[in-house]
Formats: sequence, C-alpha cells, structure tokens
Amino acid sequence: MSTRDVVLVGASAGGVEALRTLVAGLPVDLPATVLVVLHVPPTGAGALAAILDRAGPLPARSARHGEHLQHGTVLVATPDRHLLLSGDHVVLSSGPRENGHRPAVDTLFRSAARAVGSRAIGVVLSGALDDGAAGLVAVRAQGGIGVVQDPTDALYDGMPRAAVEAAGPEHVVPLPEVAPLLVRLVRQEAPPWESDPDDERIQEEETAMAEFDLGPVESGEHPGEPSGYSCPDCSGVLWRIEDHGLLRFRCRVGHAWSPQSLHEQQSAELDSALWVALRSLEERAALAQEMGDRALESGHRITAERFLDRALETGEAAATIRRLLTSRALRGPHEGRDPQPTPTDETSS
Repeated sequence: MSTRDVVLVGASAGGVEALRTLVAGLPVDLPATVLVVLHVPPTGAGALAAILDRAGPLPARSARHGEHLQHGTVLVATPDRHLLLSGDHVVLSSGPRENGHRPAVDTLFRSAARAVGSRAIGVVLSGALDDGAAGLVAVRAQGGIGVVQDPTDALYDGMPRAAVEAAGPEHVVPLPEVAPLLVRLVRQEAPPWESDPDDERIQEEETAMAEFDLGPVESGEHPGEPSGYSCPDCSGVLWRIEDHGLLRFRCRVGHAWSPQSLHEQQSAELDSALWVALRSLEERAALAQEMGDRALESGHRITAERFLDRALETGEAAATIRRLLTSRALRGPHEGRDPQPTPTDETSS
C-alpha cells in the first residue's frame, strides 16, 4: 500500500521562521520525505539546511543530485539549483528560472506531481506574490493533497492567499497546526488516480524544461497560445497557459511567470528604463546648454538660441520624468515584491 509519503514545502519571505516552526513539530519517525524550497538569491550561503537540522528532531541537509527519497529526512534545495523529482530520486537542475527564482517552489511541486502523483502533499507557507499557486494546482490535479498556511497567520500572506484562491486546498490552517496535520496525512493511503492526459502532457513538457531538456524547445511545440508579452529574462515571446483556471506564461526557452510576478518584474524594468531616460535627457540638456553658452561667447546668436532652446526643452522632459519617478517612489510601486530573504538575515534579527 502506498501512502502519502512525499511532503513538498514551499516558502519565501517570512519563510525561515515558518519552516523552523514546521520541522520542530515533526517526529523523528515520520514515514515520509520532506522536500523544502525557500526562495533565496543565487549567491545565498545555503545555511537553511543547518538551521532546520537544529530546529527539530528530523535530520535536514542539502539535497544531492541523484539520491533516492528517504523517510524521516528533510532535503533542502540549494541556491541557484531547481530541486526536482524524477521517479523516487532527486534531480538538481540549472534550468530556466520560474518567476525569477531558481530554486522555485512551482518547479518542485510540478515535477513531484508528475513523479509521485497522489503520494504528494503540497504545503505553501509565508511568502509574497503568488509563487506556489501553480505548483499546488498541479499537485492536486494528480490526486495529491494541498495544505496552506492560513493567510491571516502568515508574515507575508501573498503566497498562501494565492494558493487558496487558485488551488482550493483541502486544508488551510494556522502555522502551529501544520505539523500535526502532516503527521496524520502521511499515514493515509495514497488512492489510485486517473489524471487528465492534457495535465500530464503540460507537466511533462514543463518539467522537461526545468530539467534543461532541449526536447520541448527543439520540437517547436509550446503549451498555450502566444500572449503578445515578452519575457523579462530573455525578451522572447511569452506563451499564455490556462491551467485549471489559473493563468501562467512561459517563453520558448522555458522561463515561466505568474501574472503577479510578471507585473512586478515589468514594474522594475520600467523603473530602470525611466532612470536611463532621465540620465540621458539630463546629459543632453547639459551638453546643449554648454554648446549654447559657447556659441554666445563666440557671438553666434542664432546658433546659441537653437542650442539653448534644446536645453530648455530637454530639461523640461527630464523634469517630467523625475516627477514621475518621485511619485512612483512615494506610492511604493514594489511593496508587493518578495524581499528574497536569506536564512542568516532572517534568523539574526
């Protein structure tokens, strides 16, 4: 009899303390493997495994490529590598980022849904934006169970709230209740499950992309339809994917975006473009002013007027952009952006 013995946990901002609380409540004889993805910068120190190892009775360590799942163990994703499942063994991949992240919660959930089906339990904890929602949809589509931290209980409620709205999980509970709930769920029988062929095809293609398999790219086939939007990572066309009512985007080479994450990245790129435009305009205004002044000193009045008019016009355009940047700063355009915590930062405060 197969049981629900693969626990997938995803978290981001506010996630270190949530993960510590979770693993502290798990018993040493847990009949399941726990796989953890915390969104961290590519240059992160990878200290999370040591933190979780000290937090509870279960041994926790960084996942190793090719190792088999082992009950009573917490395997943690390493910085700048996706943590995936293929069958009952671990795959570490440097494949395309998802929502700007590698490792990414959604790639783990999606690959595990395809690999172990109804044996999977997907857990979404504190985090900003909507990472994890698409992955939890995939888990539930293959007969797995969804567990989400109550958004009102989370330090950052974006990920839990999006997961609840998109995936309709079976359990939405406060953080202290997550571990006791998992102890009960992992002893349940994993029922046989007939998945939808379209779900299987999409998950197979997207997992292959996360593993850096060039097959889906070279085949010329893409899930979904062209969207008219461009990928922030590579500027390629994004394809619109409707997955159980959830909208997602993926480009030809595999970068994937949820709507919220894509919007936030576009906002960041807009800020960068505005600063470049401001710098260019102010430099142009300054140069035109200097050339006008020199023309006046040389007695070339008509030329001087032409350059001074350009300086005034360009200066006004620069002032308009500066006011726009100031108003965006006052509105806090990136208040929803995930702070990308590192374990050492969050545990030292």
